Amino acid sequence: MAKVNTGAALLSLCLLLACSAGGTTAAYVDVEGTVRTEVENAIKSNPGVGAALIRLVFHDCWVNGCDGSVLLDQTPSGSNTEKKAINNIGLDGFGLVDTIKSKLGNSVSCADIVVFAGRDAARYLSGGKIAYSVPSGRKDGIVSSAAAADAILPQSTFEFQQLKDNFAKKNFTQEELVILSGAHSIGVSHLSSFQDRLNDTTATPINDSYKQALVADIEAQKNSQNTQDPIEKNNIRDMSLKFQNDSGYDTTGVNTAAKGALDNSYYHANLQNRVLFKSDWVMRTDIKAGGDMAEYMNNATKWNNDFAATMVKLSKLPAEGSTHYEIRKNCRVTNQNQGF
Repeated sequence: MAKVNTGAALLSLCLLLACSAGGTTAAYVDVEGTVRTEVENAIKSNPGVGAALIRLVFHDCWVNGCDGSVLLDQTPSGSNTEKKAINNIGLDGFGLVDTIKSKLGNSVSCADIVVFAGRDAARYLSGGKIAYSVPSGRKDGIVSSAAAADAILPQSTFEFQQLKDNFAKKNFTQEELVILSGAHSIGVSHLSSFQDRLNDTTATPINDSYKQALVADIEAQKNSQNTQDPIEKNNIRDMSLKFQNDSGYDTTGVNTAAKGALDNSYYHANLQNRVLFKSDWVMRTDIKAGGDMAEYMNNATKWNNDFAATMVKLSKLPAEGSTHYEIRKNCRVTNQNQGF
């Protein structure tokens, strides 16, 4: 048997593995492959997490750029972070980000994980029809403020001009507003986010049949979810056949079997005035936005491609607002708060 050169063996091992005080991490780890596998497995187990991941990209990148600030529970300034913002009600996917981070180690930023996970969720939920590449190299910020998130994120009660102005501040066009709103084909919403449409049907008229079916379902959900602020599915396509029939929903051109799919069905629902948010409905009041919605309703491939391109643009919003950036050891707290 050949004699083993212990020194050479150790050297080879250290070349294969990246050694650090915090533990040993595979230097050759397939970062994007790991994210993709974890995202796909998580969606198979809990389909709702896919929509949560896509929403997480917008809510992170829109506030101070793509810096992972939406993940923080604690910063050097305190614990009133973006997670506690009113506009971030129902935000989810944090546990999956933690899981991915634990597998990738300290060489990959939390901000990159958010962007990669949202990209992979979009690909999976669209059946591979929405696919795009995004660069890596983002760093994690140390600033996270609930007040800032509430001031910067668009609200579900916004008028159309307010939505346009909000997007323009980030150098996003009116058409890109329409495009990103198409993500409301998936996910859920809290009653408190669309209660205004049920209370005041003159300001933002909602289809009466849809409203009545919605009110009945809300009462049932209050009991089953044991809360006065239950969640409802964003897309009427994902509701029961009885609900659709009671609402007078026209399913022409909609794949009703594709429950939870990221597709252009949002535009079918909005142009029938069967959507939850005022911010969705008000786009019908603008001739150009209404025309864009009609185009995307009739051309699924165009929306898939334009959504992918707009998500790339969103994922490239530069980090701002922090004086220091880092790669967090734990996505929920800054390194300073961890004692590093």
